[in-house]
Amino acid sequence: VCVSLQANASNLKNFLSAVRLAHQGTDIGALPLSALVPAKASDVEKPKTKMIITSRRDYPLTKNFPYSLEHLQASYCKLARIDGRVLCLKKLRKLDLSHNHIKQLPATIGDLTCLQELNLHDNHLESFSGALCNSTLQKSLQLLDLSQNKIKALPIQFCQLRQLVNLKLDDNELIRLPFKIGQLDRLRFLSAARNKLPFLPSDFRKLCLENLDLFGNPFEQPNPLVPNIQLKIPLTLLECAARATLNYRIPYGGHLLPSHLCEDLEVAKTCQCGRACLSSFIQITVTMNLHHVAHTVVLVDNMGGTEAPIICYFCSLGCYSQFLDRYLQSNG
Repeated sequence: VCVSLQANASNLKNFLSAVRLAHQGTDIGALPLSALVPAKASDVEKPKTKMIITSRRDYPLTKNFPYSLEHLQASYCKLARIDGRVLCLKKLRKLDLSHNHIKQLPATIGDLTCLQELNLHDNHLESFSGALCNSTLQKSLQLLDLSQNKIKALPIQFCQLRQLVNLKLDDNELIRLPFKIGQLDRLRFLSAARNKLPFLPSDFRKLCLENLDLFGNPFEQPNPLVPNIQLKIPLTLLECAARATLNYRIPYGGHLLPSHLCEDLEVAKTCQCGRACLSSFIQITVTMNLHHVAHTVVLVDNMGGTEAPIICYFCSLGCYSQFLDRYLQSNG
């Protein structure tokens, strides 16, 4: 039943009287009913699914947002934090809070189970919490725009956001990309221009992108002949056990191992030979042409380059010497 606020008072009174009598068991023939006129489609207000707010004065301060919203934009509103009323909009698919003053993200954003697109461009964020990466956003989030903030690093758990297709990290203060970025196997668009990246993580090789933009990062000149040697010989018992666990794919978890050991195993390195190493390894940087991981590559500098340094790990002196032989032959 749809009752309009503009309904005729007399008719409404008769209708309520008829409802009361019917509830008391009065015969239908005796009810004071008038002919009902079907409501026109234009008289029935449809649930509001989209709201665009682009100034502080238009931001609703006294009334709630419609619970039916699927797309909400609240830009240029000088918001210092995310409004708790927004976090109650369980049908939200797109949330655009760009061009505000937001410094921190509440963990309850992870309760927006339908959220596919989150735009936080041009805010004051300094971090993106691991709790958000472990939330239901893992299953829904496809676009994340964190560009033009003050983020220096992303948490290890960031690569749990396995549904990401489009990730924008431009104009931050990133000194590294997520260690396990190769786990983002659905990622197709990645931009991290104008950050402070000296090199790319080894896992970057696993990406399969349509578009990649790393312009304006202070990439270091790779030198495979000057390795960073963290190799400890003989290997410690912990190193041997960790390598065996990973190389033989032995199941592990918090019910078997202390949490700090599980965390160490999660961020183990992979040698060029395919075997694992934990804290005993040789590290170098080599040049990689970014066309190996992306169809379209934005130049990394004004010189027309499409190459960037990427980390390589070796689990032993033998693996490193084999690499050196190939490297010297190809450059000799």
